[in-house]
Amino acid sequence: MSPELTRFIAGLPKAELHVHHVGAASPHIVAGLAARYEGSTPVPADPALVEKFYDFRDFAHFLQVYLQVADLIRKPEDLWTLIHGVGGDLAAQRVRYAEVTVTPHSHLARGFAPEEICEVIEDARRRVEADFGTVLRWCFDIPGIPGPAADETLSIALDQRPDGLVSFGLGGPEAGVPRAWFAPHFAAARAAGLRSVPHAGEVTDAQCVWDAVRDLGAERIEHGIHSVQDPALLEHLAEHDITLDVCLTSNVRTGAVPDLARHPLPALVAAGVPVTINTDDPPMFGTDLNQEYAVAAELLSLDADGVADLARAAVRASFLDGPGKSALLAEIDAHVAQNSSAPLT
Repeated sequence: MSPELTRFIAGLPKAELHVHHVGAASPHIVAGLAARYEGSTPVPADPALVEKFYDFRDFAHFLQVYLQVADLIRKPEDLWTLIHGVGGDLAAQRVRYAEVTVTPHSHLARGFAPEEICEVIEDARRRVEADFGTVLRWCFDIPGIPGPAADETLSIALDQRPDGLVSFGLGGPEAGVPRAWFAPHFAAARAAGLRSVPHAGEVTDAQCVWDAVRDLGAERIEHGIHSVQDPALLEHLAEHDITLDVCLTSNVRTGAVPDLARHPLPALVAAGVPVTINTDDPPMFGTDLNQEYAVAAELLSLDADGVADLARAAVRASFLDGPGKSALLAEIDAHVAQNSSAPLT
């Protein structure tokens, strides 16, 4: 990739639609939280050691590490620090709008009251916008556990309904956790106006994506990369404009795909399936959104115009309001115009 295209990506205004609040915390933020609780956590209190701590063996090990980091959020100030730091890191990458996935159950299990969680993340969200100009919105997701965890997630979403909440999700393990288990929760969330964005087809097969569409009314799918196994599913996603929020490096690091060369992104795009490019848990996977755009550009053989189209696709697939979309699309167009004379390939 040319230095010019690298600079173009770095300056490109972007939207990120698939990023988790705990997984987006930088090693510096995580080490600082670990220092507060040294002796009661396996997470190291040194940023360099945190990076080594993120050397995942497989998807199960990734989930274990993720939960250990989530356990560092024990007080309201911990949660505020994390959200504000994530917002600053997003802004540094020219992310102008982000839909951040929050798993309330992990905080409720730590003794947070529902209203306390929402007050803290809303205060941090407003401060991020004031300090950095980046707009944050929330997706509350069920951690792949039926029963009380799912019920609690729905309850806090509907009873508290923070201003920044736009969508309802489902994360955690896919194997052995049928999407249909959560159909009543998604039906209630959708009836209340929340948008459906479950995880599916990350480490399982195309049937999981079908289930997310049919049982959960998915408008976007987090990951969904194994949709490539089923031509009929690809046709359905393309026809109904159901976007896959793809996270390239994440898929390699968790073992969802063997390597980038065999990632199904090109096949998904060739089939006409709408996709966006995202990071998932960027510091945990040693990446950021600029790097993911660079990887996508290489896999898809894109020039600057193609990269800008990826950015536009994310804006259009987002749940940002109409004026916000128009403003961000205009920013992207202005960036393209400013760089139109350079050989950006």
